[in-house]
Amino acid sequence: MKSIELFAGIGGIALAAEWAGIETVAFCEREPFCQEVLNKHWPSVPIFDDVCTLNKQTLEERGVDIGAIELISGGFPCQPYSIAGLKKGEDDDRALWGEMFRIIEEIRPTWVVGENVANFANMGLDNALLDLESIGYRGQSFIIPAVAVNANHRRDRIFIVAHSYSKRLQKHNSSTKSAEKRFGIRRDIKKVLRNSNSESKLQTNKSASSIRSSRETWKSSSWEYRGASSGEHWENNQPTVCRVDDGISKRLDKDRLKALGNAVVPQQIYPIFKFIKQIHDMETQE
Repeated sequence: MKSIELFAGIGGIALAAEWAGIETVAFCEREPFCQEVLNKHWPSVPIFDDVCTLNKQTLEERGVDIGAIELISGGFPCQPYSIAGLKKGEDDDRALWGEMFRIIEEIRPTWVVGENVANFANMGLDNALLDLESIGYRGQSFIIPAVAVNANHRRDRIFIVAHSYSKRLQKHNSSTKSAEKRFGIRRDIKKVLRNSNSESKLQTNKSASSIRSSRETWKSSSWEYRGASSGEHWENNQPTVCRVDDGISKRLDKDRLKALGNAVVPQQIYPIFKFIKQIHDMETQE
Protein backbone atom coordinates (compact mmCIF):
# COMPACT_ATOMS: atom_id res chain seq x y z
CA MET A 1 0.00 0.00 0.00
CA LYS A 2 1.47 3.34 -1.08
CA SER A 3 0.90 6.82 0.30
CA ILE A 4 1.65 10.49 -0.34
CA GLU A 5 2.18 12.69 2.71
CA LEU A 6 1.41 16.40 2.46
CA PHE A 7 2.67 18.96 5.01
CA ALA A 8 5.06 16.23 6.08
CA GLY A 9 7.06 18.11 8.71
CA ILE A 10 9.65 15.76 10.22
CA GLY A 11 7.72 12.66 9.15
CA GLY A 12 5.59 11.75 12.15
CA ILE A 13 2.76 10.57 9.93
CA ALA A 14 5.13 8.70 7.61
CA LEU A 15 6.72 6.93 10.56
CA ALA A 16 3.34 5.73 11.80
CA ALA A 17 2.43 4.63 8.28
CA GLU A 18 5.69 2.71 8.07
CA TRP A 19 4.91 0.93 11.34
CA ALA A 20 1.59 -0.13 9.81
CA GLY A 21 3.22 -1.42 6.62
CA ILE A 22 2.31 1.53 4.39
CA GLU A 23 5.01 2.92 2.09
CA THR A 24 5.29 6.69 1.65
CA VAL A 25 6.38 7.39 -1.93
CA ALA A 26 6.34 11.22 -1.91
CA PHE A 27 6.53 14.04 0.61
CA CYS A 28 5.46 17.65 0.33
CA GLU A 29 7.22 19.91 2.83
CA ARG A 30 8.61 23.42 2.44
CA GLU A 31 10.73 23.92 5.59
CA PRO A 32 14.46 23.25 4.90
CA PHE A 33 15.11 21.79 8.37
CA CYS A 34 12.22 19.35 8.02
CA GLN A 35 13.39 18.42 4.52
CA GLU A 36 16.79 17.51 5.97
CA VAL A 37 15.15 15.24 8.53
CA LEU A 38 13.02 13.58 5.86
CA ASN A 39 16.06 13.08 3.62
CA LYS A 40 17.95 11.48 6.48
CA HIS A 41 15.28 8.90 7.24
CA TRP A 42 13.75 8.42 3.77
CA PRO A 43 16.61 9.25 1.38
CA SER A 44 14.99 7.68 -1.67
CA VAL A 45 11.60 9.41 -1.32
CA PRO A 46 11.18 12.61 -3.40
CA ILE A 47 10.30 15.81 -1.57
CA PHE A 48 8.20 18.55 -3.15
CA ASP A 49 8.41 21.97 -1.56
CA ASP A 50 5.17 23.67 -2.62
CA VAL A 51 1.75 22.14 -2.06
CA CYS A 52 0.19 24.84 -4.25
CA THR A 53 2.01 23.59 -7.35
CA LEU A 54 1.87 19.87 -6.55
CA ASN A 55 -0.24 17.88 -9.00
CA LYS A 56 -0.30 14.67 -11.03
CA GLN A 57 2.17 16.00 -13.56
CA THR A 58 4.79 17.17 -11.06
CA LEU A 59 4.53 13.86 -9.19
CA GLU A 60 4.86 11.77 -12.34
CA GLU A 61 7.85 13.83 -13.48
CA ARG A 62 9.66 12.63 -10.32
CA GLY A 63 8.74 9.01 -10.94
CA VAL A 64 5.68 8.66 -8.69
CA ASP A 65 3.17 6.08 -9.97
CA ILE A 66 -0.13 7.89 -9.46
CA GLY A 67 -2.19 4.79 -10.13
CA ALA A 68 -0.60 3.02 -7.17
CA ILE A 69 -1.51 5.70 -4.62
CA GLU A 70 -4.09 4.34 -2.18
CA LEU A 71 -3.72 6.94 0.57
CA ILE A 72 -3.15 10.68 0.90
CA SER A 73 -2.42 11.97 4.39
CA GLY A 74 -1.39 15.28 5.85
CA GLY A 75 -1.41 17.51 8.89
CA PHE A 76 -2.46 20.69 7.12
CA PRO A 77 -1.43 23.94 8.87
CA CYS A 78 -3.11 24.38 12.24
CA GLN A 79 -2.39 28.08 12.86
CA PRO A 80 -5.70 29.29 11.33
CA TYR A 81 -7.67 27.14 13.79
CA SER A 82 -5.46 27.00 16.89
CA ILE A 83 -6.75 28.50 20.12
CA ALA A 84 -3.23 29.93 20.52
CA GLY A 85 -3.59 31.96 17.30
CA LEU A 86 -5.94 34.55 15.85
CA LYS A 87 -8.47 31.88 14.79
CA LYS A 88 -9.12 33.40 11.36
CA GLY A 89 -10.01 30.03 9.90
CA GLU A 90 -10.31 29.99 6.13
CA ASP A 91 -9.57 33.74 6.03
CA ASP A 92 -6.00 33.01 7.14
CA ASP A 93 -3.40 32.86 4.36
CA ARG A 94 -2.06 29.68 5.95
CA ALA A 95 -5.36 27.82 5.58
CA LEU A 96 -4.35 25.13 3.11
CA TRP A 97 -7.09 22.52 3.40
CA GLY A 98 -8.24 23.71 -0.03
CA GLU A 99 -4.91 22.69 -1.58
CA MET A 100 -5.02 19.29 0.09
CA PHE A 101 -8.56 18.82 -1.17
CA ARG A 102 -7.52 19.81 -4.70
CA ILE A 103 -4.83 17.13 -4.71
CA ILE A 104 -7.23 14.53 -3.31
CA GLU A 105 -9.75 15.37 -6.02
CA GLU A 106 -7.11 15.05 -8.73
CA ILE A 107 -5.51 11.81 -7.56
CA ARG A 108 -8.59 10.11 -6.03
CA PRO A 109 -6.92 7.74 -3.53
CA THR A 110 -9.01 5.13 -1.77
CA TRP A 111 -8.24 6.61 1.65
CA VAL A 112 -7.68 10.11 3.05
CA VAL A 113 -6.36 10.94 6.52
CA GLY A 114 -6.12 14.54 7.70
CA GLU A 115 -4.84 15.90 11.01
CA ASN A 116 -5.26 19.22 12.79
CA VAL A 117 -5.79 20.81 16.19
CA ALA A 118 -9.00 19.92 18.01
CA ASN A 119 -10.43 23.41 17.46
CA PHE A 120 -10.69 22.59 13.74
CA ALA A 121 -13.95 20.91 14.77
CA ASN A 122 -15.38 24.37 15.44
CA MET A 123 -13.94 26.18 12.43
CA GLY A 124 -13.56 23.91 9.41
CA LEU A 125 -14.58 20.30 9.98
CA ASP A 126 -18.08 20.48 8.53
CA ASN A 127 -16.81 22.11 5.34
CA ALA A 128 -13.99 19.59 5.00
CA LEU A 129 -16.38 16.65 5.35
CA LEU A 130 -18.75 18.24 2.83
CA ASP A 131 -15.87 18.77 0.41
CA LEU A 132 -14.92 15.11 0.65
CA GLU A 133 -18.52 13.96 0.33
CA SER A 134 -18.92 16.05 -2.82
CA ILE A 135 -16.31 13.91 -4.61
CA GLY A 136 -17.39 10.53 -3.32
CA TYR A 137 -15.83 10.04 0.11
CA ARG A 138 -17.44 9.09 3.39
CA GLY A 139 -15.64 10.56 6.35
CA GLN A 140 -15.45 10.29 10.12
CA SER A 141 -13.61 12.47 12.62
CA PHE A 142 -11.80 11.39 15.77
CA ILE A 143 -10.39 13.56 18.54
CA ILE A 144 -7.49 11.73 20.16
CA PRO A 145 -5.18 13.25 22.78
CA ALA A 146 -1.57 12.16 22.96
CA VAL A 147 -2.17 11.03 26.53
CA ALA A 148 -4.49 8.34 25.14
CA VAL A 149 -1.42 6.62 23.71
CA ASN A 150 0.63 7.04 26.87
CA ALA A 151 2.36 10.35 26.15
CA ASN A 152 2.87 12.61 29.15
CA HIS A 153 1.19 15.59 27.54
CA ARG A 154 -2.40 16.02 26.40
CA ARG A 155 -2.07 17.43 22.84
CA ASP A 156 -5.64 17.02 21.58
CA ARG A 157 -5.75 16.43 17.84
CA ILE A 158 -8.54 15.79 15.38
CA PHE A 159 -8.13 13.14 12.70
CA ILE A 160 -10.34 12.96 9.62
CA VAL A 161 -10.56 9.50 8.07
CA ALA A 162 -12.33 9.23 4.72
CA HIS A 163 -12.89 6.31 2.36
CA SER A 164 -13.93 6.47 -1.27
CA TYR A 165 -17.24 4.81 -2.01
CA SER A 166 -17.38 5.67 -5.70
CA LYS A 167 -14.83 5.08 -8.46
CA ARG A 168 -12.33 2.80 -6.78
CA LEU A 169 -14.92 0.80 -4.87
CA GLN A 170 -17.08 -0.14 -7.85
CA LYS A 171 -15.10 -3.35 -8.20
CA HIS A 172 -16.23 -4.36 -4.72
CA ASN A 173 -19.93 -3.53 -4.92
CA SER A 174 -20.96 -7.12 -5.49
CA SER A 175 -19.50 -8.24 -2.17
CA THR A 176 -21.64 -7.75 0.92
CA LYS A 177 -18.72 -8.76 3.09
CA SER A 178 -16.52 -6.03 1.61
CA ALA A 179 -19.25 -3.44 2.01
CA GLU A 180 -19.62 -4.28 5.68
CA LYS A 181 -15.89 -3.84 6.20
CA ARG A 182 -15.74 -0.59 4.24
CA PHE A 183 -18.63 1.16 5.93
CA GLY A 184 -17.94 0.08 9.50
CA ILE A 185 -15.22 2.72 9.78
CA ARG A 186 -16.38 4.34 12.98
CA ARG A 187 -16.99 1.09 14.85
CA ASP A 188 -13.79 -0.61 13.76
CA ILE A 189 -11.38 2.30 14.20
CA LYS A 190 -12.88 2.89 17.61
CA LYS A 191 -12.13 -0.73 18.50
CA VAL A 192 -8.54 -0.55 17.22
CA LEU A 193 -7.88 2.67 19.10
CA ARG A 194 -9.25 1.27 22.32
CA ASN A 195 -7.16 -1.84 21.91
CA SER A 196 -4.07 0.40 21.74
CA ASN A 197 -4.84 1.64 25.26
CA SER A 198 -7.60 -0.17 27.07
CA GLU A 199 -8.14 2.56 29.67
CA SER A 200 -8.24 5.50 27.25
CA LYS A 201 -11.39 7.30 26.27
CA LEU A 202 -11.67 8.79 22.80
CA GLN A 203 -14.26 10.80 20.99
CA THR A 204 -15.50 9.85 17.54
CA ASN A 205 -18.00 11.89 15.57
CA LYS A 206 -19.06 12.46 12.01
CA SER A 207 -19.79 16.17 12.24
CA ALA A 208 -18.55 19.19 14.11
CA SER A 209 -21.95 19.74 15.73
CA SER A 210 -21.84 16.36 17.42
CA ILE A 211 -18.31 17.05 18.67
CA ARG A 212 -19.38 20.38 20.12
CA SER A 213 -22.44 18.90 21.84
CA SER A 214 -20.42 16.25 23.64
CA ARG A 215 -17.28 18.23 24.36
CA GLU A 216 -18.18 19.23 27.92
CA THR A 217 -18.80 15.63 28.93
CA TRP A 218 -15.56 14.59 27.24
CA LYS A 219 -13.52 17.31 28.95
CA SER A 220 -14.83 16.34 32.36
CA SER A 221 -13.87 12.71 31.93
CA SER A 222 -10.80 11.32 33.66
CA TRP A 223 -7.99 10.34 31.30
CA GLU A 224 -6.21 7.45 32.95
CA TYR A 225 -3.31 5.54 31.51
CA ARG A 226 -0.88 3.07 33.07
CA GLY A 227 -2.02 3.99 36.55
CA ALA A 228 -1.51 7.74 36.09
CA SER A 229 -4.01 10.22 37.46
CA SER A 230 -6.36 12.37 35.45
CA GLY A 231 -4.89 14.92 33.06
CA GLU A 232 -7.88 17.19 33.50
CA HIS A 233 -5.75 19.83 35.25
CA TRP A 234 -3.62 20.33 32.15
CA GLU A 235 -4.00 23.70 30.47
CA ASN A 236 -4.76 24.13 26.77
CA ASN A 237 -1.35 25.72 26.25
CA GLN A 238 1.74 24.33 27.95
CA PRO A 239 5.36 25.52 28.19
CA THR A 240 7.71 23.64 25.88
CA VAL A 241 8.76 20.24 27.21
CA CYS A 242 10.83 19.19 24.20
CA ARG A 243 14.27 19.47 25.83
CA VAL A 244 15.95 17.88 28.80
CA ASP A 245 19.30 19.70 28.89
CA ASP A 246 19.45 22.93 30.88
CA GLY A 247 21.42 25.93 29.74
CA ILE A 248 20.94 25.56 25.97
CA SER A 249 19.52 28.65 24.34
CA LYS A 250 16.24 28.23 22.46
CA ARG A 251 17.86 30.31 19.72
CA LEU A 252 20.27 27.45 19.04
CA ASP A 253 17.47 24.92 18.91
CA LYS A 254 14.63 26.89 17.32
CA ASP A 255 14.30 24.79 14.16
CA ARG A 256 13.96 21.55 16.10
CA LEU A 257 11.52 23.02 18.59
CA LYS A 258 9.39 24.46 15.80
CA ALA A 259 9.40 21.12 13.99
CA LEU A 260 8.40 19.26 17.14
CA GLY A 261 5.61 21.73 17.80
CA ASN A 262 4.19 21.17 14.32
CA ALA A 263 4.76 17.42 14.26
CA VAL A 264 2.18 14.66 14.51
CA VAL A 265 2.79 12.21 17.35
CA PRO A 266 3.19 8.90 15.46
CA GLN A 267 1.52 6.86 18.20
CA GLN A 268 -1.63 8.97 17.92
CA ILE A 269 -2.22 8.20 14.27
CA TYR A 270 -0.72 4.70 14.10
CA PRO A 271 -3.92 2.83 15.13
CA ILE A 272 -5.77 4.53 12.27
CA PHE A 273 -3.16 3.43 9.74
CA LYS A 274 -3.17 -0.06 11.26
CA PHE A 275 -6.90 -0.28 10.65
CA ILE A 276 -6.60 1.07 7.10
CA LYS A 277 -3.88 -1.43 6.25
CA GLN A 278 -5.95 -4.30 7.68
CA ILE A 279 -8.93 -3.34 5.53
CA HIS A 280 -6.71 -2.87 2.46
CA ASP A 281 -5.15 -6.30 2.91
CA MET A 282 -8.53 -8.00 3.37
CA GLU A 283 -9.94 -6.35 0.26
CA THR A 284 -6.95 -7.23 -1.92
CA GLN A 285 -7.18 -10.86 -0.84
CA GLU A 286 -10.80 -11.24 -1.98
